[in-house]
Amino acid sequence: MQVFIQKESFDVGAHYDFLVRAFSGAAVVTFTGYVREYSDQGDLTGLELEHYPAMTERRLQELGEEAAARFDLKTWRIVHRYGRLEVTDPIVWAGVVADHRGAAFDGCQFIMDTLKTDVPFWKREYLSNGKVQWVEAKNNDNLRRQRWR
Repeated sequence: MQVFIQKESFDVGAHYDFLVRAFSGAAVVTFTGYVREYSDQGDLTGLELEHYPAMTERRLQELGEEAAARFDLKTWRIVHRYGRLEVTDPIVWAGVVADHRGAAFDGCQFIMDTLKTDVPFWKREYLSNGKVQWVEAKNNDNLRRQRWR
């Protein structure tokens, strides 16, 4: 049950191995998010994420704990990067362990849907045409979050 907020890249396999070796459970579900090469405004060359460290870490910890209680997770882990990232760089990784696949899938999806709307990260996109823009919340993200309320 850990949160990592870091500038450096991370090893997806190492985080997965930690979950399956350290905790017993019948189901492991993970999600890895990467910087995509496009946005609604055009092709991207990169992304920059800013955050308020104490608040972000606290909110991610609360989110993991809420998911564990709600879906009876054996353990969970969330990794999120900040700083300047290039296309195809990993941004976020979430992994959960549960006794049943439904709980594992729901727990991981709940973490990601809630993280997108409730955790204080601010994203700035760097477009191939030279423009730089802040990313605004998408209506679809809010709708995904609402279904867990």
